[in-house]
Amino acid sequence: QVQLVESGGGLVQAGASLRLSCAASGRTFDTDAMGWFRQAPGKEREFVAAISWGGTTIYYADSVKGRFTISRDNAKNTVYLQMNSLKPEDTAVYHCAARSGAPRYSYGAYRDWGQGTQVTVSS
Repeated sequence: QVQLVESGGGLVQAGASLRLSCAASGRTFDTDAMGWFRQAPGKEREFVAAISWGGTTIYYADSVKGRFTISRDNAKNTVYLQMNSLKPEDTAVYHCAARSGAPRYSYGAYRDWGQGTQVTVSS
């Protein structure tokens, strides 16, 4: 099991950038795939990005492709989400998640979740 704590959220204007971090503790981080998901009020949790344990396989949602970058530093037990050119529709609580094996798009495939960090983008 992996314990996950997100940070880096905040209130920004459209067009700004934020970098989210997800600090992990536990003995399986460097063999886990990691994902970022987000959930806006009244909406279902949606996939944002995912990365394999070695960083060689990366997936993005079409809505963030070209604007967001997921990365990880296994030496620091941390996964990042660099978010550029933010839009009001990116407003949500962002969660990181861990799973054994390959990265997946479905939130049901992930085993461990952080509590989330709020990102609010004003127009």
